[in-house]
Amino acid sequence: MNAPCEHFVGLVPAEPTATVCEQCVELGDRWVHLRACLICGAVGCCDASKNRHARKHWENIGHPIIRSIEPGETWKFCFEDMVVER
Repeated sequence: MNAPCEHFVGLVPAEPTATVCEQCVELGDRWVHLRACLICGAVGCCDASKNRHARKHWENIGHPIIRSIEPGETWKFCFEDMVVER
């Protein structure tokens, strides 16, 4: 079991700002799954996607918490602490 993650404490999740990975659309690329930043709502593609825009958002902006925005999925993930919250 993963250790607790302080990034989830008191978090008021931002709503997703898009329904597509806009960076992939601009590049003419496709994605596998979509993730939304819970800090600002930015939407990016998952690590299984070619461009890994959700991870790049964390690396470039510093927002560590994402959630899946795939239908039926409710998990959240912290890149910094490598913790999944269900």
